[in-house]
Parts: sequence; structure tokens; C-alpha cells
Amino acid sequence: MSSLAHRQICVIVTGGIAAYKAPDLVRRLRAAGAEVRVVMTRAATEFVRPLTFQAVSGAPVHVDLLDSAAEAAMGHIELARWAELVVVAPASADFIARLAAGLADDLPSTLCLATAAPLLVAPAMNRLMWANAATCDNVAALARRGVLLCGPDSGEQACGETGPGRMAEPAAIVDAAAQALGSDALAGLRVLLTAGPTQEPIDPVRFITNRSSGKMGYAVAAAARAAGAVVTLVSGPTRLAPPPGCECVGVTSAAEMYDAVLARVDDCDIFIASAAVADYTVTAPATRKVKKEGAPLTLVLEPTRDILKTVAARADAPFTVGFAAETERLAEYARGKLAAKSLDMIAANLVGRPGTGFESDDNDLSVFWQGGEKLLGKASKHALARELIALVAERYRADAGPSA
Repeated sequence: MSSLAHRQICVIVTGGIAAYKAPDLVRRLRAAGAEVRVVMTRAATEFVRPLTFQAVSGAPVHVDLLDSAAEAAMGHIELARWAELVVVAPASADFIARLAAGLADDLPSTLCLATAAPLLVAPAMNRLMWANAATCDNVAALARRGVLLCGPDSGEQACGETGPGRMAEPAAIVDAAAQALGSDALAGLRVLLTAGPTQEPIDPVRFITNRSSGKMGYAVAAAARAAGAVVTLVSGPTRLAPPPGCECVGVTSAAEMYDAVLARVDDCDIFIASAAVADYTVTAPATRKVKKEGAPLTLVLEPTRDILKTVAARADAPFTVGFAAETERLAEYARGKLAAKSLDMIAANLVGRPGTGFESDDNDLSVFWQGGEKLLGKASKHALARELIALVAERYRADAGPSA
């Protein structure tokens, strides 16, 4: 059975000559078993009539935000919640700019802003528009937010020029849609993750923490959910929105994270520890604000309990994945942690370099397990998260045997 069977996909068609390919895309999605609803911009209706899409989708076509009868029932919200995936094909330069700016003044843009579903964009425009710095910035902004891109292809364009900017072929977009919806590699499995930093109090107004933003862990949680897992995310303080479809448990300190994980680990098949948990906590935090008196201040620190090692040491331990952030000798230290804590797998990256690691939207991951390794390289944290989850699923099945 196709991985798109019975999946609910909303296709947004924007204005551009490549709109003529969109009916074939809808037809192919339906042939793969997907249920498809089509939304069009007003400009798109000048290239292909809505009746064409109604015929190939088997469902009414949506164009207007406020004038449609469905809006009496908040139609744009209904569509946003219905969709498991939103595909924009073709995505014009104008629509990409509007997505990047977060505009919501018509039905297609409002739907994109209101949905929790993954967003797959297939750009289509003149080669100079695609190469323009403004478009490059907009595409980069979307990629940082986890929006998936398919194409564009390079070749002859309707304007007579040749170069990058052609919309990807419908078959390629269908393949990308299947990948975006996940392979069901973790279907039926329960994944417990940690993410973000912890905060260890010094007094009621000060604490010790680190530079973790939580972006990598949240991306891994979203990727695990997309792969079909039931996901519980135990997170330290971040400024990130909870990944859609995941149960989120907020904690502050390393001790709180330890308790939250141990209370839930019996119910998980896979444990992924991506949080940057403090190694030390203040032995006796002050109950009142410590005043600055000009003299040196000495803090007595004690080790925190090792969440990852505790989980991996259990007799009924889940498949356990650790993370290692290092400043040097990456492979050596990562493999040392893998062995010392009896982990099934560890994902490692170098920090302290510009453009990757803490606070960045990109990362550069290397993954190690007993007898093997894979270098995932530098990419967005969302892209790396999808690769990592695919590898976790593969290794989990290999360790569990044929019955898994």
C-alpha cells in the first residue's frame, strides 16, 4: 500500500504559468491513495479554472477567505486542521515572500499560518527572480522554520530563458510529499525525548544554565512524530512552540528533568536525550537574593544525577540515544560516552563554531553506534532530525530483530 494512502493533503496553487502542472499533481496524489483538497489564489484562477481542480480532486475548490459559504463555519480553520500536509505548487516568488513575512490576508496564506501540518513548497519563477537576494533570504527563512522545499528544477522557462526556477515535476513532488508525511518507520512505538537547557538556582533571581536553545531536540521530536511515533517531550525552559502532536512536559532544573523522565521511561520504547542537562547544581541555593558586597563569592557545586546513564543502565532499558556537544576530538569523546554509558547510539556535534550548534538553526551531526557510524554533515536542524530519526528507526529494528 502507498505511504500516501488515506492521507489528507491540501494543495495550494498560486499564480504562475506552472499552474498548468498542478492538476497532474493532484491526479497523482489521488492515484497514490491520498484525499486531496485544493485551495487557489485569485491569480491562479487566471491560469487554470477551479472546475479543472474540482474534476481531478473530486472535491470543491476553495478560493475566497471571506466570501465562501464555508467561512460561516470558519472554513479556513477547518481546512487547516483537516490537512496532514500542505503542498504549495507552484509557489510563486510573491507567495514565498508572503509566507516568509507571515501575512494572512487571503485564504491560502491564512491556511498556511493556521495549520500545524508540515508545509512543502515547490517554487516556480523566472531564474533571475529565484536568484534575487530577496527571494534567497525568504527561502532561507522558511527553511529555518522547518518548511520543506522541493525544487526548483533547472531548464527552459516559459519566458524563453534557461536556468533554475522551473517547478519540480509532479512525480517528484509526490515523492517529497510521501517523505514529508513520514515513512511510518516508528509507527506504534513510544518515544520519550528531552530537550533544551536546565536552570540550577543560585538564589531566587539567579541561576546557572547553558546556551542550549532546544531547537535540535524540538526538531527531533517533530520528526519522530512525523514518523508515526507517540512522542513525549520533557523540555527545559525554551522560547519554542511545542511540536505539534507531541505531549510536552515542562521542567526547570536537572532534578525535575530526572524525575519527569524516570516517571515516564517505563512507557517508552526509545529514549532520546538531546537536552543539555547541567552537570552540576548549587548545593545550597540561597533563599533570598545574594547581595553584591564587593568580596569574591564562592558557590559550592555538586554533581547532578545522570539521566542518560540511569536510563541506559535499567534492566529493561529502552533503545537509548544520547547527544554529545564537544569542542574538540569529536569522534573520540563521543565513542567514549557511547561505551561509558552503555548507549545504543549517540549523535555528536562540535560547538563553539559560527553557524552551527547552540542557538543556530543549522547543525553538523555525526552519529555513532557499536560497530558503525554515519556522518550526516551540515544541514538545517529539521533536515538532520529527519535523517537521525530514520537512522534511529533502522538501528532500533536491527537491534530488536525480525519481529520488531
